[in-house]
Amino acid sequence: MRRALTSYALLLPSLVGVGCFLLLPIAVVAWLSLHSWNLLGPMRFVGLRNWRAVLGDRDFGHALLVTLALAVIVVPVQTVLGFAVAAPLARRRGGTALRVVFALPWMCAPVAVGVVWQWLFAPTGGAIDALLGRRIEWLSDPALALPSVAAVSIWSNFGYVALFFVAGLRAIPQEILDAGALDGASGWRRIRWVLLPLLRPTMFFVLVTGVLTAFQTFDSVYALTRGGPGNHTDVVAMRIFSEAFDAARPGRAAVMAIVVFVVMFAITVAQHRYFRNRTAYEF
Repeated sequence: MRRALTSYALLLPSLVGVGCFLLLPIAVVAWLSLHSWNLLGPMRFVGLRNWRAVLGDRDFGHALLVTLALAVIVVPVQTVLGFAVAAPLARRRGGTALRVVFALPWMCAPVAVGVVWQWLFAPTGGAIDALLGRRIEWLSDPALALPSVAAVSIWSNFGYVALFFVAGLRAIPQEILDAGALDGASGWRRIRWVLLPLLRPTMFFVLVTGVLTAFQTFDSVYALTRGGPGNHTDVVAMRIFSEAFDAARPGRAAVMAIVVFVVMFAITVAQHRYFRNRTAYEF
């Protein structure tokens, strides 16, 4: 009993944090989804009215599709780039300065990154158009707006992804790499049959966090396009923000947040099931 009480006492700060900053907000959002409120007046219980309105809202469905498209672009590209950068970094002795340089974009405030890239993408006086020698409406062209936002997300995150791949590559015993070399594994074969199977725990973590980050993208979109042009970059986080504060309907925004949580949870479970029988955590 004394050991149990000591253990719970040591866990208490973490349990309080989880309760206050995770469980309680989830309960408040679920409660808010059943009420109508304009942020100023009294709340009114409306039952499932907010749910029916959100589930039948085409704009919210469109925002989910835009977010899914953003994740499909960003996650594979930043994973490949992160691995490509990590491979030479893992072989270098030291390399701390280079790792810091690659991680700097991820450490910067997303709004600040968005503002800087808005200047770079500017059709008049922008650095990118000046280098290309032609005027391109990167952020106002419906066909280019989402890829441009995705490019900023990739630039911000691939260095962070590379750090995990560096750690994973350095954890692989040299004896396994030497055995693969003796068996003729070189170049792409070495990557395909030796490195990638041993990096599955890292790959699982990178893909899960990449998808979750893509579904929570807000700051850079707000700074770059604010959901435009024509809702072509209206991601779900932007839609939740607009519904809660621009339209003053936090009840519907709470429903959207719950739906997004369920979608992210389902994707995470699917990824876990895929990697569960394909991952070895010990060498």
